[in-house]
Amino acid sequence: MGISIWQLLIILLIAIVLFGTKKLRNIGGDLGAAIKNFRQSVRDGEEDTAKSTKENLNQDADEKSTVIEGKVTDKQNTKV
Repeated sequence: MGISIWQLLIILLIAIVLFGTKKLRNIGGDLGAAIKNFRQSVRDGEEDTAKSTKENLNQDADEKSTVIEGKVTDKQNTKV
C-alpha cells in the first residue's frame, strides 16, 4: 500500500523534467535554510523560557526569605 522505490523515482524524474536540476537545487537550499532557521528559533525560545523561569524562581525565593526583625516579649496571661 505504500509508495515503492520505483514510484518515487518516476516522481523525481517528472520533477526534474518540469523544473530542471538548478531550480530543484535552489528549492532544496531554501527549504534547508528555512528548517535551520526554524530549529534555531525554537532553541532560542526554549532558552528564553528557561531563563525567565529561573528568574521567576529566584524572585519567588527572594520574596520567601524575608527577614522580620523585632523584639520578642513574653505575653502574660491575664483573666478578665
